[in-house]
Parts: sequence; structure tokens; C-alpha cells
Amino acid sequence: MKSVLLIGQSNMAGRGFLNEVTPIYNENIFMLRNGRWQMMTEPIHFDRSAAGVGLAASFAQAWCVANKNEQIGLIPCAEGGSSIDEWKKEGALFRHAVSEAKFAMEDSELTAVLWHQGESDGYSEKYKNYYQKLNVLVHSFRKELGTPEIPFIVGGLGDYLGKSGFGRSCVEHDLINQELFKYAENNKNCYFVTGEKLYPNPDGIHINAESQRRFGIRYFKAYQTKSNIVEPLDNEADIVKELCEREHTVAEKRYIALEQFTLGKGSMEEVMKYLK
Repeated sequence: MKSVLLIGQSNMAGRGFLNEVTPIYNENIFMLRNGRWQMMTEPIHFDRSAAGVGLAASFAQAWCVANKNEQIGLIPCAEGGSSIDEWKKEGALFRHAVSEAKFAMEDSELTAVLWHQGESDGYSEKYKNYYQKLNVLVHSFRKELGTPEIPFIVGGLGDYLGKSGFGRSCVEHDLINQELFKYAENNKNCYFVTGEKLYPNPDGIHINAESQRRFGIRYFKAYQTKSNIVEPLDNEADIVKELCEREHTVAEKRYIALEQFTLGKGSMEEVMKYLK
């Protein structure tokens, strides 16, 4: 099985509203939870009670389409509100992510690191040191994990920032994006993904669920093509629809039925249909 490490702040963890998009269930997509691989369901992260839809699910779904009958595992380690300084090598977030990744690597091959962070650094000229801090972070993860060539995919901040709600303070998002893009351009196996034409929740800072679905396929395109994605993909909405509206397998239907029953939203009769 391949695996992918998810790090950064809340827009990597996901705050998209679950009821706004079609859920993704795939028996070949797993998430690491309590030391075990479980079939993925959203929210993938539980860094906050408000966790919801992130970009990782559609990334993984697109990966499965391109890698038939193979499995992928997601390693959720993002932390809402975290600054890049909180991802220093000696810090708890870095050490936790390394620990989880090493545990996952016991029975999977780590194939990429997905990073989305910067909203907490998008003011007071913090962009001036962002490149160097990101450089230290990337090299530290690669060294600690023993993966010197692993692809690092870095996502740009949304162009909606700096305008409303909690996003109003992030007035230097364009400057953070310039540093992210520059870093990807200057460093081997690092790729930038644009946050252009993504849309927020009403809070003005968190990417909404529909945009997270599109963002995930941009991340996968960067991973697949080993190139920067500097503008939205053609027909993104159609790609997402095709990914999310596939026919579920029997195993997936069983999982969904059990999940719904446990949540008090389904019947025992529905569950038993898939246990015969």
C-alpha cells in the first residue's frame, strides 16, 4: 500500500461542511487512526470538533482512478491554526507527524507529503522568512523519514483571503503564495498548487467543501505530472462529479450501512442486507 502524509493547518485538516458535497467512500482508501488502517470516511482529521471536508479525500480518489486495484493510506497530522514556526523540528507537531509517518511506513510506502499552511503567517511581513522556514521543514521531514526524494506538494492560499470574516487579517496571502511558488520552482521534487478560484465558508478563511474537492484533484495533478499547477484545471467540476458519483462496491455499501446505523440514521434491516 502507498501512503501520503497530510500536514499544515486547518485548510489541510478540512473545514468544509460535510452536507455540501457527495461523500467519498472507497474500499481502497484508508486513513490511519488509533494505530490501525480504517476505510476512509470524512472528517479524516479530528484536530477540532469542527473538522470536515478537506482536500485529501478527492486526492486519494483521483489516485485510485489512476492506480486501479491499488490501495492508498492517508496519515492525518494537520493542526488547525498552526503557524509555520509550530512545525519546527523540535516541536510537537513535527515530532507527532514523523512518529505517525514512521508507524505507517511499517506496512506502507510513503509516496508524498501534502502541505497546506500560511493563513497564520499572512500578516506582519512574516512572508519574508517563510521560504527559509519551509526549506528547513522540507529537509527536516525528508531526513527524519529517510526519504530524501519524496515529493512535497505545497498548496497556495485562496485568493478570497483578506476580504471578510476571520480571513480579513490574512492581507499578505499573495506574498506567501509567491514564496511557496518560488520554493517549488527552486527545489527538486517540490510542486506548487494554486488556490485561485477557490471559495470560502461564511467565515472567510476556510475553504468550502466543493472547493476542497477541486483543490484535491489539483494536488493530485501536481503529484501525477510532477509539475506546478498554476491555474485551475479544465472542467474541474465535471472531474469531481465523475470521481464522487461512481457505483459503490458491496464492501463500501456495507461500510456505509454500518456507519449510518451507528449514527442512528439507518436501520438494522439495511445493515443485514450486506451481512448475508
